[in-house]
Amino acid sequence: MAVIAYNEAQLRELARLMRAEAEGDGKLGMMLVGNVGVNRVLVECLDFSGIDTLSDMIYQSPGGFEATTQSYFYQRARPKDIRLARRAVNGQRWEPATNSLWFYRPEAECRPQWFGQWNVGRFKSHCFYAPTPSECPEAF
Repeated sequence: MAVIAYNEAQLRELARLMRAEAEGDGKLGMMLVGNVGVNRVLVECLDFSGIDTLSDMIYQSPGGFEATTQSYFYQRARPKDIRLARRAVNGQRWEPATNSLWFYRPEAECRPQWFGQWNVGRFKSHCFYAPTPSECPEAF
């Protein structure tokens, strides 16, 4: 059962985002991006108050995803990517993105903090950052 409301068009958008942001990190890397996206829709804190749908989250400005400015994002979602996106909206979560609201791809090591949020881990090329429970209890 889904943890957020969505329609099939939004699911395909999430699948395209997951692929565009993390295809090089494999299925798990893509799932971690999906986890962050779903987390942003679930919470009402920090930069994500009023983000109620997958589309709101994907195209949030400022604070959205760089991939949406690249032509690669606009390729058709593949069935395997849609299956991964469906798993994310159905609540499957993996560390280090379980409670994360941010990720980025550094040139070197992960910074201990990024925009005031603490690093909670790295998976391949991406570093993940989560708020503290006091900053955003809904993320936990």
